[in-house]
Amino acid sequence: MSVTAKLLHLRIAPRKVRLAADLIRGKTVEEAQTILSFTVKKTALPLFKLLNSAVANAKNNFQLNPANLYISKIIINEGPKYKRWRSRARGMAYEIQKKTSHIILVLEEIVKKPLKESKLPTGQAKKVKKTKKVELEPVKSEAVKEKEGIAPKTEKPKLKHQVEISKPKIEKGVKRIFRRKAF
Repeated sequence: MSVTAKLLHLRIAPRKVRLAADLIRGKTVEEAQTILSFTVKKTALPLFKLLNSAVANAKNNFQLNPANLYISKIIINEGPKYKRWRSRARGMAYEIQKKTSHIILVLEEIVKKPLKESKLPTGQAKKVKKTKKVELEPVKSEAVKEKEGIAPKTEKPKLKHQVEISKPKIEKGVKRIFRRKAF
């Protein structure tokens, strides 16, 4: 069951609200409340109030336990911009945009995963998978390999400084790439 709470027309820019919202995304309600109460941002207080509102909605409207809730989604959208003007030199006016933001907070209940098939309740016999027997070849020593005609590698790998690297051939004379004066 998901519980939604909205905060519209918050007079803080969405870019600033997202900084605090990213801290609590995916956390349980208790963790998020703790984080927001110690966050030193202007946006922490409105987010804290919105979170408490969503928890109260879940508790009163849907009879959910607040300890079993987590923040599944928190979306910060851009709201309308209030346009103001500031006077500048030579009679000009510059526009100032006072940005607002819309916040949508979605809480969901923590769902406990069902038991896997391997963890059966006591009293039921566990099924054991049958494994195939694989025959391994005996490991042969170097002396046995020499008698059979299989010689071990005696060459050692060459090191970097021992390997000859073919260098590109440079023709005699200097090739001019850039000429300051054209003749």
